[in-house]
Amino acid sequence: MTKFFNNVYVLGAFATLGGMLFGFDISSMSGAVGTETYRAYFGYPSSSLQGGIVAAMPAGSFAGALLAGKLGDVISRKRTIQLASAIWVVGSILQCATNGVPMLIAGRIINGVAVGLASMIVPVYQGEIAPKEIRGRIVSLQQWAITIGIMIQYFIQYGCSFIHSTASFRIPWGVQMVPGLLLLVGISFFPYSPRWLADKGRMEEALQVLADLRADGDINDPAVQAEFKEIEDAIAFDKTQAARSYGELFRKPAARRVFLGCTLQSWSQLTGMNVAMYYIVYIFQGAGITDQNANLRASSIQYVLNVLFTIPAILYMDRWGRRPLLLIGSSLMALWLFLIGGLMGAYGSADKSGTTTTWSIKNNDVASYATIVCSYLFVCSFAISWGPCSWTYASEIYPLRIRAKAVSLSTASNWAFNFALAYAVPPLLEHIQYRTYFIFAAFCVAMTIHIFFMFPETKGRTLEEMDELFNSDIPPWKTRSQPASHLDQDIEARKHKIEQSEKPTSGSGDKHEI
Repeated sequence: MTKFFNNVYVLGAFATLGGMLFGFDISSMSGAVGTETYRAYFGYPSSSLQGGIVAAMPAGSFAGALLAGKLGDVISRKRTIQLASAIWVVGSILQCATNGVPMLIAGRIINGVAVGLASMIVPVYQGEIAPKEIRGRIVSLQQWAITIGIMIQYFIQYGCSFIHSTASFRIPWGVQMVPGLLLLVGISFFPYSPRWLADKGRMEEALQVLADLRADGDINDPAVQAEFKEIEDAIAFDKTQAARSYGELFRKPAARRVFLGCTLQSWSQLTGMNVAMYYIVYIFQGAGITDQNANLRASSIQYVLNVLFTIPAILYMDRWGRRPLLLIGSSLMALWLFLIGGLMGAYGSADKSGTTTTWSIKNNDVASYATIVCSYLFVCSFAISWGPCSWTYASEIYPLRIRAKAVSLSTASNWAFNFALAYAVPPLLEHIQYRTYFIFAAFCVAMTIHIFFMFPETKGRTLEEMDELFNSDIPPWKTRSQPASHLDQDIEARKHKIEQSEKPTSGSGDKHEI
């Protein structure tokens, strides 16, 4: 059983229940906002009010992500995950028992704090326990869990949409507690991050945890000794640097990496993907699917594709690299968004109903189907690239002394843009209609240029080797070809030394009688 709890894949996968909380919360609204029961109970909220309800969660997440940096350093990565789970359960209870918009918003803010904590600290924990060869795979499990949470909750929402009472949204919001409770209890059986332990001076514990993760508990294994020595050297170097504070994040040499992490997480929101998840019902209404059940069924396909197309990134990110996935993903997303906007602009028209104006395609099945297919391709392009890569890259580029604080800042940037977009998109879709898609397409073009010129390749390097990578003068577009990892060289040297010490010395052969 101990071996089970020290398996890196088991650890990485179970920790991603924190990501599942994020996914559950995203689709807990997307499946409800289009139902008559929801609209009637909450007084037919205007586009601005609905944007505020949805945006309450990312607002809380912004605060939670900022808190997670300090908490992750003080109480550990593991305990911060547990705290997030407990807060999530409280927020889910409030949402399930809601008696109106104020209580719903309060529950979503509390859930948001939990998601902010988990979304920041889980990738850090995963990155610190994973060997460099599969770090991208392990951290990518976070994004996969998000997509699975989105899909599961959406189908729960879809099933409950046939209930003509408040149970249609109370049941899904109550079910959200399940992954939170599982994470709260389960994570207590897993080890602390060895790098956090070492940073706290608990070297013997750190060495043993690292040995458990890498070599079935053998602390003398060459790979364990080499990696532990690298961690020790990094901590010794950190002690010679400036005092650990948020101020260091904005000074050289850390400022460059903090800027990259924050902009990467911001760009991931400006792709428009989470907007598509929150408001998929509205998007397909614009494509001409006005029947509620048909709309929900068409939306469900998008969630399934999101799960399936994250799998190739999990399996091959450490082989393909981060840069190619980010560059190809943003280029493709720009293409699909331009096509969606163009199709809606060419074949759609405005339809004013009361005080609300919607833009949709009518009586043109070809244009409607083409728009829906482009929407599906957009989701697939994000799922195989920016979805997993943005979490992985932002969690691996910082030195240990500022890692938690820097990742909290980059994750907070993600949530700040998530909040702004969740609030702004309903009015945008109402007032500038199809042109909204051109805005996000332009963002995708801009992020492609930014990635090419400023983001070096990080695959195959240990966390402790990132300093050398970012302090070098190699242009980012030339970092795909890189020398062998120092860790690999150290492991080979240690193995060779052991082999040499085990060889019989000259003249020590068998003695023969004369």
